[in-house]
Amino acid sequence: MSLFPDSWRFRSSTLLFLFFCNVHMMGCSTPAPEAPRQPVARTATATPERGDALVEGTIGEASTLIPILASDSSSHAVAGQVYNGLIKYDKNLNITGDLAERYEISPDGLTITFHLRRTVRWHDGAPFTSRDVLYTYRVTIDPKTPTAYAEDFKQVKQITAPDDYTVRVVYGVPFAPALASWGMNILPAHLLEGHDITTSPLARKPVGTGPYRFKEWIAGQKIVLEANNDYFEGRPYIDRYIYRIIPDSSTMYMELKAGGIDLMNLTPVQYARQTSNAQFTSRFNKYRYPSSGYLYMGYNLRHPLFGDQRIRQAITAAINKDELIQGVLFGMGQKSLGPIVPGRWAYHAGLKDIGYDPKHAAELLAQAGWRDRNSDGLLVKNGKPFSFTILTNQGNQQRLMTAQIVQQRLRLIGIEVKIRVVEWAAFLKEFINKGNFEVVLLAWSISQDPDMYDIWHSSKTGPGELNFIGYKNKEVDRLLVEGRGTFDIEKRKQAYFRIQEILAEEQPYTFLYVPDSLPVVSSRIRGIEPAPAGIGHNQIKWFVPKNEQVYLP
Repeated sequence: MSLFPDSWRFRSSTLLFLFFCNVHMMGCSTPAPEAPRQPVARTATATPERGDALVEGTIGEASTLIPILASDSSSHAVAGQVYNGLIKYDKNLNITGDLAERYEISPDGLTITFHLRRTVRWHDGAPFTSRDVLYTYRVTIDPKTPTAYAEDFKQVKQITAPDDYTVRVVYGVPFAPALASWGMNILPAHLLEGHDITTSPLARKPVGTGPYRFKEWIAGQKIVLEANNDYFEGRPYIDRYIYRIIPDSSTMYMELKAGGIDLMNLTPVQYARQTSNAQFTSRFNKYRYPSSGYLYMGYNLRHPLFGDQRIRQAITAAINKDELIQGVLFGMGQKSLGPIVPGRWAYHAGLKDIGYDPKHAAELLAQAGWRDRNSDGLLVKNGKPFSFTILTNQGNQQRLMTAQIVQQRLRLIGIEVKIRVVEWAAFLKEFINKGNFEVVLLAWSISQDPDMYDIWHSSKTGPGELNFIGYKNKEVDRLLVEGRGTFDIEKRKQAYFRIQEILAEEQPYTFLYVPDSLPVVSSRIRGIEPAPAGIGHNQIKWFVPKNEQVYLP
């Protein structure tokens, strides 16, 4: 399964990560990155001009700017500005060349030959060559590299570089995500080769080939990037791209209105109730389209409470997904029934959902031995009340609201739910990687290819890997291999349809909803072109007319 950051940019990547998950706690008086001048009157038409800065608000601080070591969206968002892959998706979600000027696929689909651009340079001036591609491949599959993203590249039978600008990749058997997998960010061999990647200074000061160069990182406050004058697709018009870390969406919204940031993701309540007045719409443009991710409750299947699928089915039956969509999303989303979002070719539209039915939930719980209640109204078994904790990350109000509604619904059927909100770094290190949780409330952001091997295959349950709930099913394992091992769309569809049916029955996750993306951008930013890929596909073409620029060089 591939991934993309979220609504702003659509720089190609082949990773999976949790979106809107990580966050660094700060006070509400976060300083602005620069002191903007007051803009002058907005022009009706404008010619693209260089200059100004774009300030994006983000609830999460990056953990590392070496992409293969990161599992959070904030890190990948920044890395997506700094690095490139060999290929990327265009605005219509078609694969096209990126660092590879062009590519050829053999008739049997087993060999891809990439012809690299000859004019690309790393941000330090060194030439980009096939050596960088070979290094990135080798370090990704190296067992000593703590990455969750090696599996796609373990499918490669042979990789060679006939010359500095040609890379030939050979697969032993058909591998459907092969081409898309090379959207992986390519790393600079001349700076990393022969060194331990886990201790590289590039984690804090990256050197890439992308449209923006790294300038500075002030922990807990901001990451500043500067336009790459030598970018092979053309220098971005906007001089600086600044990420401001603001861990609270309400504070971020206040900063947006005050002019401290230019771009953020609105919450549904902000979109529906706080941004429709003339004063706001004259200053900002907001957008809405289906996101590429889904929210879920994941059960730790190693925990004795959740080993019985009737328990998991009962919890799902006790949750009113329509209530969540209306109460949390204000109707701006749709139900999630499985790991593939509606609208994708592998989505199983006929999938049978476990509907909201508290009576059925009680029956399932009784079958599992949870029949009696104590004086507090909680179900008890062997003298122990039915109680568990939902763990989620700081900074995401939608998740907290979702957890609170789930808490109320499960209390009605005799289950006590506690909610624990944890800072992202500790969330990963102390809880997820150690399997130290009962239920997590998180989200996956996914790309176009339905391959989901890294999340659901039983071989991917180790520390730092993505099947952290410990799901194991031999038929799913077989189907995952079948689905990625053929180029026949119909055969792939059959495999993924069956996987969705099994997961709907076994409920290792309670799949909750697919939210709409709700980005908002200052109206002084021009050149935005909404497309199937979202609004960020042509970001280097965004600009601010000279008389509306507010940030001095």
